[in-house]
Amino acid sequence: MKIIALFNNKGGVGKTTYLYHLAHLLSSNGKKVLMVDCDSQCNLTAYALDDETIDHCWKNKKNSIYQVIQNVERGMGDISHVPPEKIKDNLFLVPGDLLLSNYEDNLGESWTRALGGAESSLRMQSAIYRYIKWAAEEISAEIVLVDLGPNLGTLNRAVLGGCDYFIVPIAPDLFSIRGTENLGNKLVLWRKEWELCNDRNTNDVEIPKGRPAFLGYVMQQHTLRKNKEGMTKGWSIFGDELRKAVQKNLYNKLAPIDQVVTNDDGNDLELDKIPNLHSLIPYSLSAGKPIFECVSSDGLTGAHITTARESVKYFTKGQKKILSL
Repeated sequence: MKIIALFNNKGGVGKTTYLYHLAHLLSSNGKKVLMVDCDSQCNLTAYALDDETIDHCWKNKKNSIYQVIQNVERGMGDISHVPPEKIKDNLFLVPGDLLLSNYEDNLGESWTRALGGAESSLRMQSAIYRYIKWAAEEISAEIVLVDLGPNLGTLNRAVLGGCDYFIVPIAPDLFSIRGTENLGNKLVLWRKEWELCNDRNTNDVEIPKGRPAFLGYVMQQHTLRKNKEGMTKGWSIFGDELRKAVQKNLYNKLAPIDQVVTNDDGNDLELDKIPNLHSLIPYSLSAGKPIFECVSSDGLTGAHITTARESVKYFTKGQKKILSL
């Protein structure tokens, strides 16, 4: 079982959309997949479930990501063993919860004590990791895809630390390029801090290793053009700068500590390249299904139907990389 996070400290880069489509492709190809919504904005949950089901999960099943660890957050016990929500055959979801932000506050307060090996603090820092492992084993999941919020806060430190790998969806713009520097530095720091936690953990508590390996990045939302690069000139330039920034700020910092999974052709870590699919995204959201599964009954007409069907090609390289692990 592999736990893979979709993570970037910049928002609006199509992270949730990419995860959702990747999960459907993997599950359709016979892999049992668990999606976990660890973004308190709950966009993945809203994509996968209708409002009535979400309300039922929160009020009755109590299987949201916050409710399964709230006893730990309140100091009243440990994680709850409540199964995730089934979306369809081979595909499951741990629903998100806006109250997860409450938990993040406590993670920040207990981190110093966790670095010292305090058992209660280590239980708090590792609660989501331990629940994800239990839930994946409960449904025999082969792949876990975790959606993280766009920040470098304490919640992401806790969740990403328990992941085996991570993928960075990123836009070819100045802000994303600049953000890779913060991202690389923080990942190196988190590795050192988790090592300290593990060295001082003398309790019977399984905690994250804090060594997620970089699988690659996904260039999102570029505008298609009929030229060699397939993008507008300006965005193509940013794309070149983006590759250099990833090399400098992620590959060069993580490779020396063995936290990069290289491709067959070396350190070229560009995975899928997703164009701006414009109005197809709202149709997909409304239908509650991937773009490539949308048809005329979902409101598509004319060329949109063909474009939607052919969009599967934009998600295949990432899927292949995951299946090769």
